[in-house]
Parts: sequence; C-alpha cells; structure tokens
Amino acid sequence: MFHVFQYQLLRLITQNSLSSMCLKLMLSRPVAFAQIGKSWFSNHSLLGNKNIILMGPPGAGKTTIGRIVGQKLDCPVIDIDDDVLETTWNMSVSEKLQNVGYEEFLEEEGKALLNLSASGSVISLSGSNPMHAAGMQHMKKNGIVVYLDVPTTVIMSRLKSMAVDRIVGLSAGTSLKDILQFRKLFYKRWHDIRVFCGEHVAAEVVAEKVLDAVKRYQDSELETFISTRSSRSGKSMEEGSRKYFSDVVIQGLAPDGGLFVPERRLPKFTAGEWQGLIEATYVERAEVILERCIHPADIPAFKLAEITGTAYGENFSCSKVAPVRHLAGNQFLLELFHGPTASFKDFALQLMPHLFASCIPRSCNYLILVATSGDTGSAVLDGFSRLHDADKQRIAVMNFFPEDGISPIQKSQMIGCQKENAWSVGVKSDFDFCQTAIKQIFTNSDFTGFLTVEYGTALSAANSINWARLLPQIVYHASAYLDLVHQGIIPFGSPVDICIPTGNFGNILAAFYAKMMGIPIRKCICASNENNVLTDFIRTGVYDLRGRKLIPTFSSAIDILKSSNLERYLHLIANEDGQLVTQLFNQLENQGHFQLRKDLLEKLQQDLVAGWCSEEDCLAAIHSVYSTTGYILDTHTAVAKVVADRLQDRTCPIIISSTAHYSKFAPAIMRALRIAEINQNPLSQLHLLSSYSALPPIHWGLLETLKKTGNGDHQVCAADMSVLMHHIETLIQNHFM
Repeated sequence: MFHVFQYQLLRLITQNSLSSMCLKLMLSRPVAFAQIGKSWFSNHSLLGNKNIILMGPPGAGKTTIGRIVGQKLDCPVIDIDDDVLETTWNMSVSEKLQNVGYEEFLEEEGKALLNLSASGSVISLSGSNPMHAAGMQHMKKNGIVVYLDVPTTVIMSRLKSMAVDRIVGLSAGTSLKDILQFRKLFYKRWHDIRVFCGEHVAAEVVAEKVLDAVKRYQDSELETFISTRSSRSGKSMEEGSRKYFSDVVIQGLAPDGGLFVPERRLPKFTAGEWQGLIEATYVERAEVILERCIHPADIPAFKLAEITGTAYGENFSCSKVAPVRHLAGNQFLLELFHGPTASFKDFALQLMPHLFASCIPRSCNYLILVATSGDTGSAVLDGFSRLHDADKQRIAVMNFFPEDGISPIQKSQMIGCQKENAWSVGVKSDFDFCQTAIKQIFTNSDFTGFLTVEYGTALSAANSINWARLLPQIVYHASAYLDLVHQGIIPFGSPVDICIPTGNFGNILAAFYAKMMGIPIRKCICASNENNVLTDFIRTGVYDLRGRKLIPTFSSAIDILKSSNLERYLHLIANEDGQLVTQLFNQLENQGHFQLRKDLLEKLQQDLVAGWCSEEDCLAAIHSVYSTTGYILDTHTAVAKVVADRLQDRTCPIIISSTAHYSKFAPAIMRALRIAEINQNPLSQLHLLSSYSALPPIHWGLLETLKKTGNGDHQVCAADMSVLMHHIETLIQNHFM
C-alpha cells in the first residue's frame, strides 16, 4: 500500500504542487494520506470516489490506455503489475511466477489486491487478477470494472510481437489460445462494462471509448423508450413517464396501443468493431451486441453474459447456433431451426424468458399472453418452461392459436410443449383474431386492473410486439454477414441482400435494424405467400385489407394480414412522427386501409423490395432444390427462395432466412416430393421423411417431443373476447392462487 500512495503523491506533486507537509504526512502515515487523497480525487474524477478498473488479457493495452484515461481525468493511475506487485515482491512478475508456480502466484497476487486501498483512480489490473475471486470482489466494492475485449487472434499476434513467452497458466501441453479462451470466463464474470476493441484501433481511441462507456454506465436516462404513437419532443420526458428496457420488457405493449422503440435509436458499431467479431463465436457476438443495446442498470453485463450463454448453449443442436450454408450460385441459407422447437423463434424465446425474469419485481406474478400463427407458441412454451423453478412459480404462459390454422405437427408440438406453467388454447378463428384480441385485452384497463387487484397478477406479452423478442433477432442477421466474411465469400464492407419470408414484419425489421447498426445490407427482400398484403403495400404504398380474407397456405406462420411490427418501421422512416403513425393505424383499424405519403413510400422502397409466391410455386421449389442438391426446404423458406430467384440481380450474395425445419410441415413436404399421400400421425410422417436421408436431418427436438407426448390434450374456445378473458382468469386462479 505504501508504494501505491507514494506513486500517487508523485503525480500530485508534479501536477498540483502539493505542499511538503503532505509529503511528510504520506511518508509517515500512508493511511491518513489516503483519506486526504480520497477527498481530493473526488473533485477531479469522472466517478468521484470510485475507481475505473481496466481488465483484460495480457496485450490488451490496459497499462497504456489506463495512463491516457488518467491524463484525461487528471487523476492517479495505478498499474497493478508495476506499482503494486513488483514493488511489494521486490522482483519482477515473471520472476515471481517462476519461483512460486501458477497456483501460489494467483494466491499471492490476490492477497496484493486485498491489501490495495484506492479511490478516484484508474487501475490497470494484471491479466490474471480476475482469476482470484476474493481480490476481485474487493476491487468491485469501490470501482467500475471495464473489460477491454480484444479478439484472441489479435492478442496472440501482439504477444508474439512483444516476445512474451510466459503467462500465468501456460505450461507444456496447454496452448496460449486455450489459456486466453479460459480467462474469458473470468472476465465475463466480473465486468460491469465491455469495451470492444478491434485490431487496428489506437490507444487514444480506446481510451475515449472507455470514457464514453463509463458515462453511459452512469446515466441510464440516456436510454429510454417511447411509443410509436407518441411524437419525439425537445423537452425531456417527465420522470414518471420514462420507460426503460426493464419497463418495456414487462409491459410489452405501450399504454396508448403503440409499440415501444428506443428513443435514441440503436447504437451503431464501427467497421472495426464488426471486423473484430469475425472470428467470434455466435454467443460472443450476441454478448457484445446485446450489451450495447441493454443498459447495465436494467441487466448487469455479467448477468447478461450468463443469460446469453444459457440461451444459446446446449439448447441448440448445432455448435454454430445459426450456421450459414451455401445453397447454389450466389444464394446462401441462414439456418435458424437448430433450436429446441425447430424455428427461428427459438433465438428470441430461449433468451427472452430469462430477460423477463431478471426485469420483473419479485412482489408480483405475471401471465404472459401469446398469439401464434404456428411457430411462436411452442417456442414460448418451451422457453418459459426452462426457467428456474422459483421463476416458474411466478411466471406463467397462455398461448392462443388458430385451432384449424396451423399444421398438424405444429399443433402436436404446441400441445406437447405444455408444462406446469405453460398452456395452449385453440381458438376457433384465425391468427389475426388472436393477435387483435390480445391487444384489446392489454388496453382493457378495467380487466387488467381487476387481475392486479384481485389476484396480484399482471399481464405481459411475448409476441414480436415485445421489444425483447426483436432484439435477439438482430444478432443472427449480423452473425450471418460476419460468417460470409469469415468463410472468405466476401470482404468486409461488400454488400449482401437478405430475403425473408414475412408475415408479422418482425424478422425483416430485425434485419433492417442490423443494417442501421452498421452491417452492409443492401436490400431487405420481403417474401409473402398468397396472403400478399405486404407485397402490395411495399409496391404501392397502400395497405388495404378491404375485401381480403385470410388464405390458409402451406406456409402458415406467415398467414397474416395485419403486420404488427410494420408500425415500428413506419415510425422510423416518418422521423418518429407518432401522430402520423396513430392516424395511419387508426384508419387501418376503422376503415381497413391507409396510404403512405409519396416521400415515405420513396424512403420505404430504398430499403425494401417485395414479391409473393403461389402454393404451386412453393411446392415446386421444394422439389427442385431437393432434386438438384439433396436439401429439403421448409415451406416458408421455399417462399423466400422463389421470391429471391425473381428479385435478386446476382450482383452480390443473397442470404435467405430458413426460418423453420421442414419436419414441422411433413404433409406439404411429402406432397412436394411426390411421396404418396398417407394418412399418418405426425410421428409416423417424420419417420417416413427420415428414411430419405436428406439434408438437414430430421429435427431431434421435434422428434423427441412427439415421441414423449403423442397428441395430448388442450383447451379449445370460441372466437369471443369474453370467453378468452374467462380462460385467462381461470388459469390465474389455478396457477397463482
């Protein structure tokens, strides 16, 4: 401790001409001097009495960046290696490691941290400090830990150029890469803030990033949300009306009937930051992107990393989570069906339940209401059933689906995914009724108030109207682009097109958000089936439901006429004009149509193009692709394939979102492959398809679900609001009371 304060004093004398009396006091009574220093530093540090603690692997630049940050803040800088360890041990760190060995070194290093007392300083940790739990707990009590996250390949290159041949933990039979990867587990455990550093970023730039990140950490009010039906205002929002990430996750739908969006839009990554993620795993990419979009005051960074690792770990059958596969020519498939319920919905709904459980107050029970056109229901049921037991006791799910509007396998899967806190209800209507009914229930203050007062239960939504559903989808669109770069298909910066089978507009909106955040996406191609209201809208600017009836198709998940997330996109291109958005969607609700202004249509058509696919063309595409490649597309991916063939100009790669596994649509697939129609149960259909040894194989999770559950039981109700509300109240009574 003596040497640390001596180091601090020398800086103070140099910069501030402290009197010799302070020097004498420090030399004779370092503890007393520490108290004086503590008071003085509070006036000169960004964090008052707090420390900024820089953490990261050897070679991350902690020492250099710490000095720059200290200069900018005019505060003391402490380098653990130079100013604490070597002065305490009277030998170099490498000598100490050689003398005592790996385990004893970590213990001695940790003791040195425990004896350190500092405030208002910038502290650069050693690369191995985070491996000592007690020492890090001591440091975090009075500091904000900033993780300098540098790609492993960059660190290895730097260490080689620095001729570093020995770090803590490195021994015969253990590679440097393995040690660096192992240490990441500890960095993720302790960090409050992550500053992602690319390969060729100057230390001065990284230091500015550190300061910006610390400022963001201190001020959660910078990241509020507004409704799509409220206009931006130059005046700050009143305290009671501020909505943060936690609020929007819990509430789902805004009180005025609009959808929540970030008031300051999404953060934009630099090209260097994206390039730094090229070598990263899917989980690592997700951690970096989500931490930039979710304020640590809502979910601490270490908790978010834990949640992300859980969501995209063993639940997914493919280690790459969302692999990109070459199909033919310039077309690539983004396989989004490797999760437990075989659709892209798993990417949001393996993550969202844990986000939700982290955000809600412990004093209230919550019932999640879901409307599904096919894939959402089973994904929601599965995701929320994986919560910890204590969370399942206070969070339940009710899933409404069109009883006769989904595939037999989808229905069997939803029924089979029912658990002690998750139920499915078939409704004698279509998806649009289910979705509209849920929106009306949320805005029925008498009913929601009754549930809160009578049963202590609040309602929330897990449909793509919930912001926590959209956010994880941004990750896989960004990851797909980075994978193409990693595979050498394109250099970073070259554009791609993305084609997505689209119904509720959430998936394609997430792709557009990825573009806003810096991914070089040229065009987002909207692929519709015969319910082609979106295609007509994108081509003409007229959203017209008059005289339209929903057409049941083989691609049932996009059998949608009212696309909820379109509201978020229109709010964005209308420069957050909530009054205009309100007018448009009120007109749609009351008159069945609206028309965009010419300037907005021009903006829209710069971002989006659209096409639609008939049932015959859908089946023909499945047959054609299987005949030429041995790969089976599901019906939704086939819709996107047909539209991509028609609209792509072949000047850049096109990524087609494969949103579901073909196993979920066995009757349509057998028809497309010209297999004799056999009236079999869903499990038998899957076994029949598996005999074809096609790519990809039959989905493991779906097969296991059907094996365990058979047809099972579920409730069915009429398309009547009062009946749905009765089901909701009954479930609450049975589960929470």
